[in-house]
Amino acid sequence: MDYSAFWKPLTQLYEAGEAKAIARLVMEVRFGLSMTDILCGKVALLPAGDQQILEDIQQRLLAGEPVQYVLGQAAFGGHTFYVAPGVLIPRPETEELCRWVVEDESFKTEDDGCAILDIGTGSGCIACTLAAALPQARVTAWDISDDALRIAAENARRIGVNVTFEKTDILNCPPSSFLPPPSSLLPPFSLIVSNPPYICNKERATMDRNVLEHEPEQALFVPDDDPLLFYRAIARYAVKALRPGGMLFFEINPLYVGALQQMLRNEGFASTEVRTDQFGKKRFTKSWL
Repeated sequence: MDYSAFWKPLTQLYEAGEAKAIARLVMEVRFGLSMTDILCGKVALLPAGDQQILEDIQQRLLAGEPVQYVLGQAAFGGHTFYVAPGVLIPRPETEELCRWVVEDESFKTEDDGCAILDIGTGSGCIACTLAAALPQARVTAWDISDDALRIAAENARRIGVNVTFEKTDILNCPPSSFLPPPSSLLPPFSLIVSNPPYICNKERATMDRNVLEHEPEQALFVPDDDPLLFYRAIARYAVKALRPGGMLFFEINPLYVGALQQMLRNEGFASTEVRTDQFGKKRFTKSWL
C-alpha cells in the first residue's frame, strides 16, 4: 500500500484535506515517516508486517474510529496525551480555555499558592496542562469514571506533573467536600475549571459519526430539558468552595450562554465574562463572586 492508497479511501468519511492530514499523522506517529519520506515513496517500502498494521489502521479509520484512539494519543497544550475510548478526545477549544486560565493573574495572589480543581477531568488534559504551566499550583481533578481516572493518572505520570485525582460525582457531592481543609480556615480552592457534558440529545443529528459511535456518551450529553445540569451543580459547589477572589471557568455550549449567565447570577456570582473560541463561537466563561 502506498500513501495515496491509504488516504483516498478515507474520503468516504472526511474531506480530502482532512483525510490527508490523518494519513500524515499515522505515518509520522506509527511509522516515523516525515512528509519528505512520504513524497519519496517510503510508505510503499514498509516491510510486510508494517503493511499489515497499516491496513488494519485503515480499516479502523474507515469504520469511523477517531485517529486519536487508533494511535492512542492526542496532542494538547504542547503535550502528548494518552487517550482511549474511555475518555473524550481533547479538543483545540479546550486548549484555549487552559490558556485563558494561565494568563489570568487575579487568582494567583495567595501567600500559600493557588489551589485548582478540575471537575470532570477525563483524560486529565486540563489538570495536567495547568499543573505543568503553573508549577506553584496544587491541582486536584475529579471524575466519576474509573477508566478516566486511570488514564488521567497515566498522563500525569508521563508528563511529569503532580495532580491529585479523586473519584467524585459533582451531582452527588459529599457534604465534607464543601469544608475547608483541616489546616486552613479558607475554602479549599482558589480556582475551579470545568468542561462538563453540555450537548443536548437533540443535537445528535448534527454530530459526526466518529464522535457518536466512539466517544463516551457520559462525557458529552445532557438531557434536553436540563442543558445546565452540570453547570448548576458546579456553580453551587463553587459558591461554597471558592476562596475570596476565586474564579470559576467553564467551557460552554454557545446555545445556552444567556441562560448560563442568568443561572450564575442566581447562584451568587457577581459577574461573568464570556469569550469566543477560534471559530467565533461563545465558548468560555469566567465568573467571580
